[in-house]
Amino acid sequence: MEVIRLDQVSLWRRTQEEFSYDLKKTVLAFFEGKYRQPTKKLVLDRIDLVINSGEKLGIIGANGSGKSTLLKIICGILQPTSGSVRVRGKIAPLIELGAGFDVEISVIDNILLYGVLLGFSRAEMKRRIASILEFAELEDYALVPVKGLSSGMVARLGFAIATDVQPDILILDEVLSVGDEKFKNKSKQRIDKFWHGNTTVLVVSHDLNFIKKSCQRAIWLNKGQINFIGSADETVDYYLQSVKETSG
Repeated sequence: MEVIRLDQVSLWRRTQEEFSYDLKKTVLAFFEGKYRQPTKKLVLDRIDLVINSGEKLGIIGANGSGKSTLLKIICGILQPTSGSVRVRGKIAPLIELGAGFDVEISVIDNILLYGVLLGFSRAEMKRRIASILEFAELEDYALVPVKGLSSGMVARLGFAIATDVQPDILILDEVLSVGDEKFKNKSKQRIDKFWHGNTTVLVVSHDLNFIKKSCQRAIWLNKGQINFIGSADETVDYYLQSVKETSG
């Protein structure tokens, strides 16, 4: 059964320079007659993709090829400029760990908030508080506002919540490097459970051996387009051959 379908999905986004162009400069430019329309870049270009329930899919490609943007489109963090996205089931996105936290409220309140945003009930999240705090190693910080935590603690908290709730679809974007060696090992063991279960997993990683070993299929994104899609082995080999020919 298919759980994710993208049909002709494209996304245009403003360039980074335009994002940093503040309101004051914009107003001044307008009054001086120098205002220009923001420059946009085609980040994803007519993506067609179907992912089935329980599938483990790797996404590879050079930096800036659109990998993280594709995950954000699937999660609903970004809306496509054109095309359609259909997703069945609850998604836990491990993309920017802790990006959805309210830094002014306590760790416990953020666990409840984050869980509800993922689609789980408040009552269910209350039952999970103790196990989440234990896994994140934050039992002593339960009532501390998130702004009082280090960035590493925030990342551990985000990881603990998203992986405690047993989602239908798990989205991973280079997050297996969270925390110290002890926590990395603990994280890997938890991720392994998803790999051997029925959860659909999408993973972006530069670790091509990991993609080969852990994924059934893989796609190679290049400049916002799917250059190749196939078994993990053949996709990685095709990508490496292309890189070798380009650099040679």
